[in-house]
Amino acid sequence: MTEITKVLNAIDAGDPQAAAQLLPLVYDQLRKLAAHRLAAEQPGQTLQPTALVHEAYLRLVGDADEPRWQNRGHFFAAAAEAMRRILIDIARRKRTVKHGGDRVREPLDDIVASEKCQELLELDEALSRLAARDPVKARLVELRFFAGLTGEEAAKVLGISPATADRYWAYARAWLQAEVRGG
Repeated sequence: MTEITKVLNAIDAGDPQAAAQLLPLVYDQLRKLAAHRLAAEQPGQTLQPTALVHEAYLRLVGDADEPRWQNRGHFFAAAAEAMRRILIDIARRKRTVKHGGDRVREPLDDIVASEKCQELLELDEALSRLAARDPVKARLVELRFFAGLTGEEAAKVLGISPATADRYWAYARAWLQAEVRGG
């Protein structure tokens, strides 16, 4: 049993100091995941990897009523989901009129920022539809795309073989492309 799993079990058992012990153990890995995910975001993104990690961590350990994690892989899968939700919330907020969503952005470079937000929202909707059809493939996409895990790492988290993960990844990518592009 890894140190992270021991701390997660202590949190589940109600140890009040265990949550404070968890962050130093997982911080570097979470920060790498956040940096990887934010690197794919639009230029001018104001959210920094550190802020994304802290926000995700607060969502993960903040509510005592939420279910806890069985192991390290389950924790990182939950962290990937939390980061995804945070980025989706930000994209939705940017589309609101209050935050300038009704204005057309004209960035200095060739990338149109609003297109990236729209693509992310369309991907989220398609991913939700995939999750309704096949939760394992949707979770694989979250781990690969939002958490930046390799196919082998994601397979380990999901408890499937790397070959199966590769097949699921190919299927999920093709299915999501067809959904987002409308055909």
